[in-house]
This record gives sequence, C-alpha cells and structure tokens, in this order.
Amino acid sequence: MKAKEKKKTTKIGEIVIYRSQNKSIAVEAQLKKETIWLNLNQIADLFGRDKSVISRHIRNIFKEEELRRGSVVAFFATTASDGKTYQVEYFNLDIILSVGYRVNSKTATKFRQWATKTLSEHIIKGYTVNKQRLPQLENKQLNELEQTVSLIKKTLQTRQLSSTEERGLLQVVTDYANTWVLLQKYDESKLSLPTKTQSVKSKLNYILVNQAIQELKNNLLTKKQASDIFGREREHGLEAIIAGLEQSFGGKKLYPSVEQQAAHLLYFIIKDHPFVDGNKRIASFLFILFLARNKSLFKSNGEKKINDHALVALALLIAESEAKQKDVMVKLIMNFLV
Repeated sequence: MKAKEKKKTTKIGEIVIYRSQNKSIAVEAQLKKETIWLNLNQIADLFGRDKSVISRHIRNIFKEEELRRGSVVAFFATTASDGKTYQVEYFNLDIILSVGYRVNSKTATKFRQWATKTLSEHIIKGYTVNKQRLPQLENKQLNELEQTVSLIKKTLQTRQLSSTEERGLLQVVTDYANTWVLLQKYDESKLSLPTKTQSVKSKLNYILVNQAIQELKNNLLTKKQASDIFGREREHGLEAIIAGLEQSFGGKKLYPSVEQQAAHLLYFIIKDHPFVDGNKRIASFLFILFLARNKSLFKSNGEKKINDHALVALALLIAESEAKQKDVMVKLIMNFLV
C-alpha cells in the first residue's frame, strides 16, 4: 500500500478584507506570495454559489488546462473555532478570477478591481519600506526599480482600464514582484544573477514580416476588428526598426540575444509608430512571432514566458512610458524572458 502523499503546508500571511459595495459580501482574504488566496467556502460566498458548483468549475478549469493546479493551489495551516489546526486548501487570484468569469462576471469585475488595488499598494508599500535595507545596491538599479513601480502605479490610477488590460496589469505587478525577492537575496549575498541568454538563430526578414502582417490584417478584417488603414507602414518605419535590431558597433552587435531583440522590437514599434494604425497589436504579434521562430516562447514546463494578458499590459506600460524610461521598459520585458 502506497504511503499517503504529504500535502505542502504554508503559514497564512497578512489578512485583507473585501466587502462588496452594498456590504452584502464580506470575505477575509489571505495576502501571501504577492497574490490573494481564498478557500472553497469563501469563493462560494463571494460569488453566491453552492460549493458543489464552485468545485465543478474548478475541476473543469484544471481539466481544460486553463490553469495548472500546482501553481494556483496551496494548503494553509488554519486554526478552526475548536482551537485545532487543520490543513485547508486555498486557491489564488488566478483561479478565483477564472471561476468568476464562469459564474458571475459583474461580481468578478468588482473583486478584480479591489484585488488589483490591494496588491499594487502592498507591493509598492513593501518596496518603499524595504529599499532602505539595500544600501549596497547601486543607485542606478534602485532608480530603475522606482521608475517601474511609479509607472505601474500611475497607469493603475489614471487609466480607465478594460478587463483585459486590468487583468494583464495585475499579472505584471504580481510577476514583477519577484524582483523584491531577488533584492532580498541580493541584500543577504545569496543572489545569483541570471547570465544565460539565448543567441538569435532566426532573424526577422522584412518581406516575410510584411506577409505575416497582411495575414493578420486579413484575419482581423474578416472579424471586423480592423480597418483598411491597419498595418499601413509610414515611410519604411518598420523596415528601419528591423534593420536596427542587427546594427553593430565596433564589430559587436548591440542586441546579440533573443531577449534583447524581442524587447527592443516590442518597444520601438509601440513608441515609434511605424504604422498608421495598429501599432500595439502588430508589435505584440511580431514579438510573439520572433520568440516562436527562435523557440523562446515557452518555459521548460510548457507555459508561455509571457501570457496573453501580461503582453497586453506590457504594451500598455510601454505606451504610457516616457522616452527617458526606455531602458527601464526594455529591462522589464527581458526580466520576463530570461
């Protein structure tokens, strides 16, 4: 008889309380690992559905491989009313939102807005407190980090975000929170900075790229999601950007790695506006195309390095950024790819 598999138990983090506008719903969420956690009972209360309904949706989410169980489920040691401690299954924000889209999109939207604000404040405040513990970090690195945080905060506060943009920006905020973990390790002299980048094996060809954009345009026109001016190039602007990725100085390429070229490709198309219409969509499309051609689109576990929602958010952040923040934005993109 096989021994029972041990479930990983994690101590509960900070408690944050969510209340609906009419105060008919109130749940105590756990804030840990830069995300929100709720148990099955709380999710059922949040969306006003029976536990069996929520359980069925969660099973389907895993069955359809929308999310992977290992990355969205944890067992927290929880003290019950009888004074005993039990291992309780909790689900993170990704799965809470996925369930919300299936059962009650209006409630999910309100909860997502609250979670976005709560997490961003948590991360920003946490950075403000902990940056004082990093005296040996170079001023340039701290300044770049501050600019990234400031840009995310500004975008959250000033933009009227769609649900896709909002979800994507939340993804960037929570994923980029790993930087704080790295800084913690740096402060404790335990950090091994990543040094491996991938060499470019498949360059972008201007003619083939134009063919791909035309196919994208035809597809969008069929769906009535683009106009005739979509993808119309301004004065060889795209051609100049593609040529610029291969430029050299002193016999050495300025952007020798896949990560560098992908980041600059995304940045320059969005900021330089080489097309009359569709710059952000085309930039994201070519970014994915370039990574796929260089077999650098997926992690070793089969997941995308940058999922669709996060890519939307990165495009939004680049569009909102100032010219002086170019290096910061490029490094942010590369942080996801390395």
